[in-house]
Amino acid sequence: MLCLHFCFIAEAQTIEKIDSVVNRVKADTIVKTDEAILTTHDSLVILNLDKIAKRQQRDWTTWKPDPKRAMWLAIVLPGAGQIYNRKYWKLPIFYGGFIGCAYAMRWNNQMYADYAQAYIDIMDDNPNTNSFKQFLHLGVQINESNMDRYKEVFRKRKDRFRRWRDMSFFCIIGVYALSVIDAYVDASLSQFDISDDLSLHLEPGIVSPTSTIDKGKAAGKQVFSSNSGVGINAAFIF
Repeated sequence: MLCLHFCFIAEAQTIEKIDSVVNRVKADTIVKTDEAILTTHDSLVILNLDKIAKRQQRDWTTWKPDPKRAMWLAIVLPGAGQIYNRKYWKLPIFYGGFIGCAYAMRWNNQMYADYAQAYIDIMDDNPNTNSFKQFLHLGVQINESNMDRYKEVFRKRKDRFRRWRDMSFFCIIGVYALSVIDAYVDASLSQFDISDDLSLHLEPGIVSPTSTIDKGKAAGKQVFSSNSGVGINAAFIF
């Protein structure tokens, strides 16, 4: 009985030791995990702070735009390239061009439609279709003597306003293309590194005598010119 008692005591102590070791391992694992989480969190906080600091410390005077990004922005939305390049003063120029060309196209299209209808009315034999009379001057009447001349007048005006309408449309495309080219070129030129030491030095100089080969005589014979002069040496530093 005594032996069994000692065996139970030894087994109980062993179980307690195992539980103590397991609890200690669990506690160490939790502590290490918490430390890893804190380290990761601190790293993310430091990275975010660095990004915020870099964003706040950006010097717009030395900022260089990307030409490709400026071009694609201008393609997607007219004027966006100029905004990206921080050239806001160009926006009224391009948008004014768009608005002016759109208004010209609308007005010429309306005039073309009116003169086209007037030309159709003057060419038929129906006396009830006389929309062309609204374009006549006060007191002017169309009769057999001047019918052919007015037919030609309405035909030319119809064709003229149609041509002007088409030209207005192509002008809109031209303004759009110009805005894209301007955004790309402006961004490209901003990347040119021009030194602050930009100067032009002028100083007097003497032109030394030169020698030339006389091709009309024996080979290798040289003719020396003793004429010398005074000139200006120019040095451009950039």
